[in-house]
Amino acid sequence: MSRPLSVFVIAGEPSGDKLGGALMAGLKGLSAVEFSGVGGPLMQAQGLDSLFDMADLSVMGLLEVLPRVPKLLRRVKQTAAAVIAARPDVLITIDSPDFCLRVAGKVRAVLPDIKVVHYVAPSVWAWRPERAVKMARYVDHVLALLPFEPPLMQVAGMSCDFVGHPVVAEPEPSYDEQLKLAAELGLNPDVGRMVCLLPGSRKGEVTRLLPIYQQVVSRVQAQFPDTQFILPMSGAVAADVREMTRRWNNPPVLLDPAGLDPDAAEARKRAVFYLCDAALATSGTVALELAAAACPMVVAYKANYLTTRMVKKLAQIDTANLVNIVTESRVVPEFLFDACTAEKITPAFLKIMDDPDTRGRQLEACEQTMAALGRGQQNPGLRAARSVLDFIG
Repeated sequence: MSRPLSVFVIAGEPSGDKLGGALMAGLKGLSAVEFSGVGGPLMQAQGLDSLFDMADLSVMGLLEVLPRVPKLLRRVKQTAAAVIAARPDVLITIDSPDFCLRVAGKVRAVLPDIKVVHYVAPSVWAWRPERAVKMARYVDHVLALLPFEPPLMQVAGMSCDFVGHPVVAEPEPSYDEQLKLAAELGLNPDVGRMVCLLPGSRKGEVTRLLPIYQQVVSRVQAQFPDTQFILPMSGAVAADVREMTRRWNNPPVLLDPAGLDPDAAEARKRAVFYLCDAALATSGTVALELAAAACPMVVAYKANYLTTRMVKKLAQIDTANLVNIVTESRVVPEFLFDACTAEKITPAFLKIMDDPDTRGRQLEACEQTMAALGRGQQNPGLRAARSVLDFIG
């Protein structure tokens, strides 16, 4: 009897944990496999005993990273040592390139023949195109979420497969499930519009964006008093959100993930997306989740001064939203950095709430995006697993 496949897998963000959980489930369905590495609750549910708490790696923005550099470097050293000790058949790193590539570099120095797969191609089409060449020093094979990325990775010297985006595999809540959740939260879909607020999953995002969202909410309520606002909270910032919204004149209904397993919490959040008529969202992967739920959106983002200047200097495209990028349109309004003000956001938000043509164009683009990302095809986690197994032979 042959031994199980040994896989060391690393994720540093909740989005990476979701990718890793689906990939691990796919591998388990195709092969006898043993896992070690770093991951969150979804990867742990698939059998991973995480080397340390993944939250240690969930930090974004230059000013936020600087005070945590010593701890992050210790985690790099610890993780690389664990990979070297395990000598796995394959090292799979998921997103979080600043951490993952440092680990892969240290491992390659000791184990030059180890097979390394990276899940999520760097967005070289958006900024810093040299990242792909740098990554190719340590990575052999890439699992891409977007259909136009494989040629970009191959030019840099890595093999690459488009495996589909995980958002297309999320189960759609039934109408009864949506109504049940609305009743539980004290919401009435038949009375006024329902709007979803998504200020982010990191403390810095919430601190910068929620006061701006509050101003937008006040202006929308002045024009549409019967609007119902729902705010799905991320567990890591739930206490901050609760404290900040407590002082609002008309606080939103909070969707709390506390006490729920990750799948149940995600299902409830997804039901809110399907219930809502519109969303105000912090720029990120949540925009694709809204697109999958056919929920029109306005996207906002604000960073600290240094991060803002750096991104503006290095950006190669004028949009950060994947619906806009995939459809080569600009139907999703974005208010990023200096443009992220209530004065600018509110008119665009009122338009997606109330103008049928504006809503229709965005909904059509959302449908096109989901088709391009693999909706109706094989599950992305399984496609990713097959790509890994094909690559390592």
